[in-house]
Amino acid sequence: MTKNILVPVDGSKNSEDAIQKAIELAQACNAKLSFLYVANINQLAINACLTEAILESVTKAGDVILDRAMEAVPEGVEKEAFSETGSPAVVILDFLEEHDVDLVVMGSRGLGVMKGVLLGSVSQYVVEQAKCPVLVVK
Repeated sequence: MTKNILVPVDGSKNSEDAIQKAIELAQACNAKLSFLYVANINQLAINACLTEAILESVTKAGDVILDRAMEAVPEGVEKEAFSETGSPAVVILDFLEEHDVDLVVMGSRGLGVMKGVLLGSVSQYVVEQAKCPVLVVK
């Protein structure tokens, strides 16, 4: 029985669609929603020298995304929010190891086959590595 649903969020359209699908599932199953924002510090380190201002900006952006997700959840559905830093796929899998999650509902980046092969995909990695079911929303 699904009681705990993890929803990794990044502010994208696919992430917003995943939030809506997760809300529907949570209502149907009387499950708790856990929203997880991961600041992709690895990508930022490639593009710039990490300063306090950059880290603060990333954290604030994550807070806005998490607040929007939490506000979308109707009354009566239990919810919580988490913000982490690191490589999104690794942090999501670590979260699954540390928490009692029955289902992951996440957005797909919608990459084409070649881009997906060349760049990799967080959702693809999570699908392959997670020990619980993963629903990828397009």
